[in-house]
Amino acid sequence: MPKVKVDGVEIEVPQGATVLQACELAGKEIPRFCYHERLSIAGNCRMCLVEVKPGPPKPQASCALPAAENQEIFTTTPMVKHAREGIMEFLLINHPLDCPICDQGGECDLQDQSVAYGRGHSRYAENKRAVTEKYMGPIVKTIMTRCIQCTRCVRFAEEVAGVEEIGAIYRGENMQITSYLEEAVSSELSGNVVDLCPVGALTSKPYAFEARPWELRKTLTIDVMDAVGTNIRLDSRGRQVLRCVPRVNDEVNEEWATDKTRHAVDGLVRKRLDRPYVRRDGKLHPVTWDEAFAAIASVDHGGSVAAVAGDLVDCETMFAAKALLKELGSSLLEGRQTGMDYDTSSLAAVNFNTTIAGTEEADAILLVGSNLRWEAPLVNTRIRKAIKKGAKVFAIGPETELTYKVEWLGADLAVLGSLPERVTEAFGKAAKPMVIVGGAALKGAHGAALGLVEKLGLVKDGWNGFNVVHMAASRMGGLMLGYAQKAGISALYDAKLSFFLGADECDHARFTGFKVYVGHHGDRGAHHADVILPAASYAEKSGTYVNLEGRVQRGERAVFPPGDAREDWTIFRALSEKLGRTLAFDTIDELRAAMALDCPELATLGLKTFAWNPPALGGSAEGVLDGYPIKDFYLTNAICRASPTMQRCSAELVHGESFAEAAE
Repeated sequence: MPKVKVDGVEIEVPQGATVLQACELAGKEIPRFCYHERLSIAGNCRMCLVEVKPGPPKPQASCALPAAENQEIFTTTPMVKHAREGIMEFLLINHPLDCPICDQGGECDLQDQSVAYGRGHSRYAENKRAVTEKYMGPIVKTIMTRCIQCTRCVRFAEEVAGVEEIGAIYRGENMQITSYLEEAVSSELSGNVVDLCPVGALTSKPYAFEARPWELRKTLTIDVMDAVGTNIRLDSRGRQVLRCVPRVNDEVNEEWATDKTRHAVDGLVRKRLDRPYVRRDGKLHPVTWDEAFAAIASVDHGGSVAAVAGDLVDCETMFAAKALLKELGSSLLEGRQTGMDYDTSSLAAVNFNTTIAGTEEADAILLVGSNLRWEAPLVNTRIRKAIKKGAKVFAIGPETELTYKVEWLGADLAVLGSLPERVTEAFGKAAKPMVIVGGAALKGAHGAALGLVEKLGLVKDGWNGFNVVHMAASRMGGLMLGYAQKAGISALYDAKLSFFLGADECDHARFTGFKVYVGHHGDRGAHHADVILPAASYAEKSGTYVNLEGRVQRGERAVFPPGDAREDWTIFRALSEKLGRTLAFDTIDELRAAMALDCPELATLGLKTFAWNPPALGGSAEGVLDGYPIKDFYLTNAICRASPTMQRCSAELVHGESFAEAAE
């Protein structure tokens, strides 16, 4: 490890570190615009200039200069100060004075660094250049006159998103950043360029002119749009969530978030259920809570009670419903609302055992019935990293664009029983082989996929390469709490009383008994309900979620539910009293204590490891996959379907509709 001196302080730096990283290890702040820890080095902006000895007597770009033994680095000399002032002056030559109307105001790198490292005045008296706005789709708003050509967005699109649709045209002063043919960027991760942009050139189109950062209350929570468990921050004002941005968690989402995670929040205030309803004479009528509870209490269920967990519910809700059903003498619980019936006797056999971060280490990967780009986009980005390290990827299923090179083995599941020799050869050489089973194959090929564990040597010391990709935020938590029947959801169809916990994706018409919908949006489940009990969304309650790798995480409440809506667990607690079966908890802390006794894995936060004891399954799988479970990435749940932004994304990016801009 090289030893260098930074402003007279000697430190040791890792082999291969840059001078900029060495300065940061020494606690020195180095300004930068183009450099980003998760992107390749470009060396465009020159803002990170420092003085280095031995070397030429001039400032050098620290982001692109390797740290070497016995280097002396100076970050505060007059030469460095003068150089940074000059670079800032050049960057501001054409930059418009848009701060009063710019959405980046208050969290802008250019603002902060011009104050800290700029001259305080400009000597430029010529006309500023102007650049026409570019169209990048319904997510990203462009004001390209502000662009400083740092190329962060270009590098992100190419390296992380894998969609090479943003680039630079022309040269010198005429250089412009634009999308390909000025059309919408098709990546489901495009919103991340807004966070990456160090100026106000790329901002959030749905959030435009909504609020200033200092007006917002910031709440740390967990995303529920997929099963990755993205760590997010909800920014709210009053009783409305205005913005969602990702938090850094290297083990889960790094610092990225999907467009659905970011922009479905405008659906939180639309099509909401804000009062109880009871169906009379075929029509739903608003009632009081007591009247709604009385209607449920009047049902003669005889212990035939079922609960179906939706995709977005938290563990507390599922446990409260489970506790109530236990008091009523029933154990008809199911969370796989779309009809899955795979074996759940071993949680390790339905878990993403390699872990999300561990995916980067795999050197041979087989995807079985998974469109990973839509099912778990932030796992897909990890596979791109593995490929850069030399991993080979094979896939069984209908061909689709996954943003990286894949060798497709056909859509017939019978391939699992007789993999081509080139596949077995690649896995035989692999030190860390990996199989990912997706939603399209999980129902009919779970056993056959488990049969690959020995055949391909997936489980070794310190490595488990068998993985299942879930698409619902509630799925792993539900399986841990016992929300699974051997026959799947069909075992619940004949229940005399059914509770739907935000379950909008199941076939409600097949349930023959009395239906109670406990949810937050007037979506599919509410349309079939006999009683509607308005509940809180993920932004309106504190809740525990388990992601697809078995990581227990907890989110906090950002805003309060609208109208008469209440937190889900409190609804079941109040209903239990009305039914004469009072549950043994009055606060959320008491509920969590009871839940920890029922499921010890949920007692503490963090990654849980499940003992590898898969069921004795195997054999061959039959059938040809004709598609993947997610047909429209942007409209997978009730919140998304209520979101104008997600509807626009679906129409434009999935269905190819065109939208005229104001100037047209």
